[in-house]
Amino acid sequence: MNSRTGNLGAFLDTIAWSEIGPQLLAVSDNGYNVCVGSTPAHPILFQDYSRHPGHEEKHYPDGPGISRNEAMDSDAAGRYQFMGRYWPHYRKQLRLPDFGHESQDTWCVQLIRECRALDDVIAGRLFLAVSKCRSRWASFPGAGYKQRENQFSDLETAYLAAGGTLD
Repeated sequence: MNSRTGNLGAFLDTIAWSEIGPQLLAVSDNGYNVCVGSTPAHPILFQDYSRHPGHEEKHYPDGPGISRNEAMDSDAAGRYQFMGRYWPHYRKQLRLPDFGHESQDTWCVQLIRECRALDDVIAGRLFLAVSKCRSRWASFPGAGYKQRENQFSDLETAYLAAGGTLD
């Protein structure tokens, strides 16, 4: 299954849009090298895709979106803001060779599968897919992580702009 085409590709783009935002996607490697705490004005990027960066040094500025305390407790990274503590499990389970583009996309699709939302994503049932996946992405509406959540209407706009179709 090619994760970069059709409704699945549009949904992956929507997750990245929601988690990282269009401005930060534009000043990075399409989000694949973004660390938590980044802003478009101060991107925190990694260059080594051999593994999840899980960076030791945590020096995040206070700013809109995520507080210093939240960033200090997080090592989320990549296009879909994966937590480093899950990297060993998914690397082994999915036989990921690295933390590169394809590996991040594969991991993201696995999380969608685990949320039992893959059929909804493929069929264009965006509201159901977002609802089922909100436990995985804090920026989704209703996620409840006490972080910035996007409105569904904004996600729908991003999804349609990425070429997704609605059922």
